[in-house]
Amino acid sequence: MAYRFWCGECGFKTPWLAESEGAKRQLEHYAKQHPGILAGGHVETNRKNPQGGLGCLQVAGILVLLLIIAAACQR
Repeated sequence: MAYRFWCGECGFKTPWLAESEGAKRQLEHYAKQHPGILAGGHVETNRKNPQGGLGCLQVAGILVLLLIIAAACQR
């Protein structure tokens, strides 16, 4: 699972990261951009792997579609 932390004071958001890394970057942002203000905002979660590629089922579906198209073109 990946997390993206949003600043409650401005439009800053972290990239999709592990929870601990995202929280660390949000705290660093607050220390630099909003000193003296407690970190706020919200956290967005993504259950899918944002760096992941196509799954096996998607690849199999694409291959079947290509085979159907190739068979139709030979007629």
